Amino acid sequence: MSVADDIDSELADLHAAETSPGMAAVALDLARAIDGTDAPTAKAVAARELRSIMSDLRKLAPVGEKGDTVDDIAEQREKRRAAARERATGGA
Repeated sequence: MSVADDIDSELADLHAAETSPGMAAVALDLARAIDGTDAPTAKAVAARELRSIMSDLRKLAPVGEKGDTVDDIAEQREKRRAAARERATGGA
């Protein structure tokens, strides 16, 4: 898989085309530039810029409905409560 494919997939997960279409396009262009060159200096420069843009896009991404840390904690709490209720009722 190429850098561009990986970045394209992450951009889709972040809904970057809806929240920041210009930055998403630049990120994809940078990823393609990394894939298209063998020059180490050019790759390093593009990678540094790509890392910066992707960091910003991750911060701008809408909060998902499921899967963040708060949801994970709430899910674990509910499992513990259900197990405690089951133990309290004798497993019936």
